[in-house]
Amino acid sequence: QVQLVESGGGLVQAGDSLRLSCTASSYTLSTYGMGWFRQAPGKEREFVAAITRSGDSIYYADSVKGRFTISRDNAKNTMFLEMNRLKSDDTAAYYCAARSSPVSLSTQLQYDYYYNFWGQGTQVTVSS
Repeated sequence: QVQLVESGGGLVQAGDSLRLSCTASSYTLSTYGMGWFRQAPGKEREFVAAITRSGDSIYYADSVKGRFTISRDNAKNTMFLEMNRLKSDDTAAYYCAARSSPVSLSTQLQYDYYYNFWGQGTQVTVSS
């Protein structure tokens, strides 16, 4: 059973930075694509960022492009999300996700239904 554990969330002020981590257990991160999604109260879950196993393809939601950076360290089975210039609109529970098989197109990593493993989420709250 794959377990994904997020960490790094917290309460910050607008303009601050946070770094989220997602560590996988019983799983080889180097093999499959992974992503970050978020869900704000009363809203649907939305895509934030995704990265292929090699890191050669990376995708961002327009709302975070230029402010967030996704990366991964396969040797440590960990994925990261560096979030800079945070805004109140970034307030949400952030979830990491992983696939147990390769995708046919890397762009599919932008869609939550392509993932079959999810973390429990970490809360990010940005005060204005």
